[in-house]
Amino acid sequence: MGLLDQVVTAAYDPSSPHRSIANTTLMQLQDSPDLWTRVDAILEGATNPNARFFALNVLDRTIRERWKILPDEQRKGIKNYVVTKVISMSSSDESLAAERVFIGKLNLTLIQILKQEWPHNWPTFISDLVGSSKTSESLCENNMQILKLLSEEVFDFSKDQMTTEKVSTMKKSLNNEFSSIYQLSQFILENSQRTSLLRVTLQTLQRFLTWIPLGFIFQTQLIETLLQKFFPVPVFRNDTLECLTEIASLTDLDPAYNLLFQQLFNTFMHKLADVFKPDTDLVPIYENDNDDDCGFIQRLALFFCGFFKVRRDAPPPTE
Repeated sequence: MGLLDQVVTAAYDPSSPHRSIANTTLMQLQDSPDLWTRVDAILEGATNPNARFFALNVLDRTIRERWKILPDEQRKGIKNYVVTKVISMSSSDESLAAERVFIGKLNLTLIQILKQEWPHNWPTFISDLVGSSKTSESLCENNMQILKLLSEEVFDFSKDQMTTEKVSTMKKSLNNEFSSIYQLSQFILENSQRTSLLRVTLQTLQRFLTWIPLGFIFQTQLIETLLQKFFPVPVFRNDTLECLTEIASLTDLDPAYNLLFQQLFNTFMHKLADVFKPDTDLVPIYENDNDDDCGFIQRLALFFCGFFKVRRDAPPPTE
């Protein structure tokens, strides 16, 4: 691995006289059809972080372009290695903090495998992930990140990447298994004191709210939890507001839901009054270059636009 570390170091060093040759060498290596078989050795032995990212890029390319022609045992070996690596690197606070960027890239590699294997060849993925989340909060935090990425891939980025039939199958599987995901999310929101875990759970919920069965929104304590527990807390306020905006912007609902939306809006306005007084001038706050304040005001505008666009002409609820 020492030689690869040296080549990568030269390729990423603008002042290196060998940079051009190093880049050419890496491009040739990347085109080698069997280099992916050395990815595990590179990840375990390389000392240069960029060498590890290079190895993951090679593996990603193999998964995208050659997965279906690889023998079953090789596909199984790649899957097991990536899963084991994700779990081992995210099972402690120290590792998760030190390797957050690399783990993020590793999560994306896992998503590439899921797009090939789940649900037909990996039907236990969701239950396995939910079950493992109970072993440590750091692992749970990364698992929620994986669920967020999976939802984004299936519902937001799937166009031109997967067949319509494949996307439909994955959407159906997510719907069928969302109960266990919701139970995990609910448990986290009710019991965890870990800020980073709570935030990624709220962010993951926001990705889900556009497609989950309405019962999980209106027949649970979700809206009350968002308004009463998380919206009043500054560190959670922006993520919570994004969740509320998704709910407020839901369309094509039965008029029976109108009363629930009226209650949501009334409670929201009471909670907002605790953040800003009714006569507060928001312009100076928006212009003070505080990212959190600017983000909150932007999200607040989106909430009101989404709510009134959909509900302005809504008929009154039927008795």
